[in-house]
Amino acid sequence: QGERPDLDFAPLEVLSRVTRLATHLERSRMVVFALHNLEAWMFDVLAALRRCGAPYELSPGQLVAQTLVASGTMTNRLDRLEALGYLTRSPDPADGRGVRVRLTGAGAERADAAIRSLLEREEAILGSLTVRQRSQLGTLLRHVVAPFDA
Repeated sequence: QGERPDLDFAPLEVLSRVTRLATHLERSRMVVFALHNLEAWMFDVLAALRRCGAPYELSPGQLVAQTLVASGTMTNRLDRLEALGYLTRSPDPADGRGVRVRLTGAGAERADAAIRSLLEREEAILGSLTVRQRSQLGTLLRHVVAPFDA
């Protein structure tokens, strides 16, 4: 600001902190996932299946949309998670060309255990904020992220 008083640095004041927070969150999440023998990408896929509700089943295309990866990347991830017994793939009864990906009991257990640990750790990160402040922050961040999600 001192060197360029002609510029408004307010966006950097906010978004640089968001970037720093994202780095700390990523490190924290890596620790949690490692405790559960998971990698972040594994958790992303398992969590997407878990949060969709019973029967915990999505198409590969839906998983691609939720995890923001390419379809070839998703195929590789599904191969690896299926080999670990965390999910199964079967033909889509509504579309003979389609596939349904379903979370197994082992996959649900792994996702549930990881999410419990993740919530404990992230609760500690937000511990200095009141419930109202957390709600406000969540709302504000939702507004900032919404154009990207659209």
